[in-house]
Amino acid sequence: MLNPPFMPKYSRSSRSPAVTKGGTIYFPLWLAYATGVLEEAGHEVKLVDAPAEPLNEEQVLKIAKEFSPKLVVLDTSTASIHNDVKMLEKIKKTIDCFGVLVGPHVSALPIETMKMSSAIDAVCIQEYDYTLRELASELSKKKTNLLKIKGIIFRIKKKIISNKLREKIRNLDELPFVSSVYKKHLDYKKYFYSANRWPEITIVTGRGCPFRCKFCNWTQNLNPGPYRKRSIQNVIEELEHIKENFREVKEIFLEDDTFTADPERVEEFCRAKIAAKISIPWSCNARADVKKETLKLMKKAGCRLLCVGFESGSQQVLNEIRKGTTPNGMMEFMGNARKAGILVHGCFMIGNPLDNAKTIAATIELAKKLNPDTAQFFPIMVYPGTATYDYFRQKGYLTTEDFSKWVDEKGWHNCIVSMPGLSNREMVAWCDAARKKFYLRPEYVASKFFQVIKNPAEFPRVLKASRVFFKYLAKR
Repeated sequence: MLNPPFMPKYSRSSRSPAVTKGGTIYFPLWLAYATGVLEEAGHEVKLVDAPAEPLNEEQVLKIAKEFSPKLVVLDTSTASIHNDVKMLEKIKKTIDCFGVLVGPHVSALPIETMKMSSAIDAVCIQEYDYTLRELASELSKKKTNLLKIKGIIFRIKKKIISNKLREKIRNLDELPFVSSVYKKHLDYKKYFYSANRWPEITIVTGRGCPFRCKFCNWTQNLNPGPYRKRSIQNVIEELEHIKENFREVKEIFLEDDTFTADPERVEEFCRAKIAAKISIPWSCNARADVKKETLKLMKKAGCRLLCVGFESGSQQVLNEIRKGTTPNGMMEFMGNARKAGILVHGCFMIGNPLDNAKTIAATIELAKKLNPDTAQFFPIMVYPGTATYDYFRQKGYLTTEDFSKWVDEKGWHNCIVSMPGLSNREMVAWCDAARKKFYLRPEYVASKFFQVIKNPAEFPRVLKASRVFFKYLAKR
């Protein structure tokens, strides 16, 4: 199970893969879940995360040769797909194995991916835990029948065969704890989320999302469909496992697309966590519509931070991307979060459909008014399989369809969308300006100074993120 080498600290597992400006590097979340499923089925598995270690191609090939697996699974992303395919080719020249690619990109473009190289024996579509389990079992037989395995597209000689799509996993409680996989295979201290306390552990309590934002890579390509949830008892059991096995962990991040989508379940989780006396702080992805009473209970249960996609300060743009929120609602939410004592990491995008200089200026002003603890400003990043990608492609606004151009030579996001009156270079310039206007405000700098004095536990996070950020400004 390989997160292949590409660039050091390349965060392939994130929704918008790149080398981040705040130093973030994601856990290989979905590879790790599938690793646990394969191990539980009795297979001997090695999970290797090359960007996090970091490991180069030669080191990975050495590991592959020593382990000599019959099945090799590589995670992929849009920006790294050419690199990922070449890595598989090199592995197959080194050992005799069945090579599989997984991830949102190959789920969106399975046939196109298969045509890239004869070294690709199969790709898995969308959620692949049980698909790989069935594939590994079939490959262990003397005579295999891949036609019966749902969720794969594979090759028979020169012919590409598309099997039926696999049904989504309904009972997520069946899955092994991903934290157990981290414990066995990874060094959790190598992972860092700039908004969270370090060291932290990332898990998911559910897959899918009830909302339909046009730009979201995961909900359209990896885990489309309704929000499927683990039982709260199962989640609490994993938190207890983390408490016992990761004594130095400072935070647990719930990476559900929108953990707050089911307010009643959120409150059930909070009450159960309080009852279990699990004091580890936690954070999660949230929408800007969580009610005041829920926020207060979340704080009581140890919620430290919410990661919120505000996206735009223009109601017209928000409607176009199907966000379902309003600037006024965002302001009310931020006021309630601040009163509850919960920090917010705000996400903003520049270059959405209908964006222009006026709406972008409104977004930057809204970010300053909202004044979250931290903020990120992205130029629009479009990925195959998403409604936003289709929109810009049909309009002829893509500057290239060479996927390697999705990041620049440093691994930073490289916007490949240019609209009339708003070029990709201007979008990047707007993002740079937004970061400076947000982070270099005297009142913001002062607030960070007083934050670490009042709460020293925040100091390592603020220091690490600040160092990376100012290095980025210097390079710019």
